[in-house]
Amino acid sequence: MTTSKRIFAQQVLLHHGWQPNVLIEWDQQGVISQVTPQADCPQGVDQVACLIPGMPNLHSHAFQRAFAGLTEDRHGQRDSFWSWRNIMYSFAAQIGPEQLEIIATWLYAEMLSAGYTSVCEFHYVHHQPDGQPYADSAAMSRSLLNAARNTGIGLTLLPVCYQHGGFGGQAPGPLQRRFIHSTPDMLALWDILRPLCERQQARLGIAPHSLRAVAPEPLTELVNGIRQRDAGAPIHIHIAEQTKEVEDCLAWSGQRPVAWLLAHQPVDARWCLVHATHMTEEEYRQAASTGAVVGLCPATEANLGDGVFDYDQWRRCQGRWGIGSDSNAVVNVAEELLILEYGQRLRLRQRNIGASSDFPEVGTALYLAAVSGGAQASGRNINGIAVGQRADFVELDAGHVSIAGLPTEKILSGQIFGGTGTSPIIRVWTGGRLRVDKIHLLHDAAKAAFVSVRRQLLDTVRGQPC
Repeated sequence: MTTSKRIFAQQVLLHHGWQPNVLIEWDQQGVISQVTPQADCPQGVDQVACLIPGMPNLHSHAFQRAFAGLTEDRHGQRDSFWSWRNIMYSFAAQIGPEQLEIIATWLYAEMLSAGYTSVCEFHYVHHQPDGQPYADSAAMSRSLLNAARNTGIGLTLLPVCYQHGGFGGQAPGPLQRRFIHSTPDMLALWDILRPLCERQQARLGIAPHSLRAVAPEPLTELVNGIRQRDAGAPIHIHIAEQTKEVEDCLAWSGQRPVAWLLAHQPVDARWCLVHATHMTEEEYRQAASTGAVVGLCPATEANLGDGVFDYDQWRRCQGRWGIGSDSNAVVNVAEELLILEYGQRLRLRQRNIGASSDFPEVGTALYLAAVSGGAQASGRNINGIAVGQRADFVELDAGHVSIAGLPTEKILSGQIFGGTGTSPIIRVWTGGRLRVDKIHLLHDAAKAAFVSVRRQLLDTVRGQPC
């Protein structure tokens, strides 16, 4: 017999829109068992004014949070993604398992406070700085699992297979040696990680880093190996992020990255195409038809100068999408959605691009689409406030100046587009357990540890160009 837990909200965002007076119940496993609109509030039940679903974060590199703000100065005549990447590699070379756990713990606490209730961790720093495996080959992955467990964020762990430094099997550079796995070694790591993930209800997927980092035959071997182990495992890949990547792929294969992937791999709803910034009209159409999710990371894509995804065309193709914080220079759900919408407005010189026929309010339309696509990419039951989904939700302060006095249907647009520098988020639950009460319950200790580790890392890399 399971023990039910309950919360009553005066306004709740459900799949079909806002509903008043909703009673939500969940079992001891943290799964929603009943959602009752137009209910009376039972005596003794926790009552809130405004509740929204938790947001899945479908793309994160946790360690990069520790150098946010350190790359915003010019080192050449023209900085780019590629110059940023060299600095990032130098920083990544210094991080060990204990430091990674501290960084990820603070980051995941930040994510929860920002309304992200789960994260897909695209994890590629596997080995020691000299490229030799740790005695425990899963040491760095365990750090991420520990951070997720301790903070309470839901986790989809995506160990990254990285083998080459560029298209055509180019040798990896010295600063990439921490990332490298043969396909058999990656599958062996996956087998070690699977019971560890199951133990804490984390989802395990796989991430071939990119077409430039995994050659065709090993990519097929990897995808087939994972499919044999878990036919539903999420598969994430960086693709078509930079114009140079597109040009290099054309020179190598005669095809653009997305076109090559769709022609050579069984892309379907299990896949997440991270960024997919530079596609042709035909690539948009074909990619959308597979059911794959596009992983948009608007703040990082802007920070790195990637370019602007054609959201309007993707929507016309009925494509699915979600949002991620990627480099974690920004950890803010509302800001990711704002940058997405404003980028489209600047590109098209129109307004309210993200609105839909079902949801004319841009904030509501964007938020629900991102929850749905993020849940699919996560491979977890986190698709909003509904029976059978995890009890992951976010309470908004109805008195916060960004949303106070607004009609209910405009609350999310107020949160996203009416920002004041503070957030209306006041409490956050995952799996039915309270994780944030104005601040994350680990906030003070996690912050102090993070700041200390960042100072240590900066001392270590002093003299390098970061």
